[in-house]
Amino acid sequence: MVVIGGGPGGYAAALYGSAAGLNVALIEKSRLGGTCLHVGCIPAKELLETASVFRTVGHAGDFGVITDAPSLDFGVTQARKQKIIDNLTKGLSGLLEARKVTVYDGVGTLEADRSVRIRGGASGEVHLQADSVILAAGSVPRSIPGFDIDGRVVVTSDELLSLGELPRRAAVIGGGAIGCEFASMMADLGTEVTILEALPQILNGLDPDVAKVVQRSFKKRRLTTRTGVRVNGHQPGPDGTVVSFGDDQSVTVDLVVVSVGRRPSSETLGLDSTGVSVEAGGFITVDSTMRTTMDGVWAVGDVVPTAQLAHVGFAEGMLAIRDILGEDPVPIDYDNVPWAIYCHPEVAFAGHSEQSAGEAGYEVVTSSHRFAGNGRAMIVGETEGLVKVIAEKQADGTGGRILGVHMVGPWVTEQLGQGYLAVNWEATVDEVAQFIQPHPTMSELFGETVMSLTGRALHG
Repeated sequence: MVVIGGGPGGYAAALYGSAAGLNVALIEKSRLGGTCLHVGCIPAKELLETASVFRTVGHAGDFGVITDAPSLDFGVTQARKQKIIDNLTKGLSGLLEARKVTVYDGVGTLEADRSVRIRGGASGEVHLQADSVILAAGSVPRSIPGFDIDGRVVVTSDELLSLGELPRRAAVIGGGAIGCEFASMMADLGTEVTILEALPQILNGLDPDVAKVVQRSFKKRRLTTRTGVRVNGHQPGPDGTVVSFGDDQSVTVDLVVVSVGRRPSSETLGLDSTGVSVEAGGFITVDSTMRTTMDGVWAVGDVVPTAQLAHVGFAEGMLAIRDILGEDPVPIDYDNVPWAIYCHPEVAFAGHSEQSAGEAGYEVVTSSHRFAGNGRAMIVGETEGLVKVIAEKQADGTGGRILGVHMVGPWVTEQLGQGYLAVNWEATVDEVAQFIQPHPTMSELFGETVMSLTGRALHG
């Protein structure tokens, strides 16, 4: 088997396939680990953790810990980030070697006879013949007209994560998950940030009750959000660059961060002369087990039109392997995958929102509980946020099957696990309410929220 692309989808397929006894070659044109490890999940979350520490030290006096006002050495932050990336890259390389995966450096292109040609890298020109091929070429940031990426005034996530110093003022174009993470991080570290979002709300697609919590938090931290506006371009001037948006509105900033999503890198795969079908926008057409329209070829990760999440890429890579092995695998339920957004406050959810459940034809009952009444949240000084559970409505008005769990607040990205399992195991409110939550924990709030849907609440 040959895998083209060494990001989460590709290396997961390589590792999982080698564990199953397949003879695997992995081709990567840049760095093993892909976007997630080098210019995505890992560096972004490291910078967000720096922001969290900075925020915590700034409020140390609330705990009686007397400190001077914190200051930031961003060079140390970047060095720590790079050390984490280097350690993870080294670990991944060692794991691939231990699994006897042959790694090639170069650009892999698919040919009509299910062979793969490698060029342009340290491995030289190599031709491989495969029984099966997995395409996992990943993605690159999208750009928009009027904002040419120069790496200095206008940047994408690729450049932002390697800045030598943070700007005094920044505009973030795009209020989705990535844009809000970047905006939150920069604002907490002292940058004056404006988010410009074309849609009616930031974090579009979230349950509105969750999105409102984030919006209020951003406002309290003097992070400006402008929704329902389209950007028109920017004009450099003596005091920064002037970004125009909406109807004759503008904001002057030192840095523009373009965060409007990512596009697939399928153009590097040489698919024109193959039987692999490519959709509008460059996404590769696949079926429910990641098979492309060419026999013996699968595609996973950001090159297919599914959620562009590293953990979804992992799952797709393993799904493709199980299909290659003839194991009749269960397809991924994309409606119920876990989502985690690491801005402050954090957001995590799985399954339907109240609105989407209604649109899908369910009659629902919901319950929400706030962290303001949670003992552990009070102890750590993070009481902003809530847990909301959406369940099918039973004849007596209580909740039945759990359809969705939506969280916003402290550490919710680490708390979603039991909610994700409840949704995907099609558990009922009565079943989940039987389980004991440890005390005092943040996760008690999930238990309280589910219990209230049985018709008998404990604390609220």
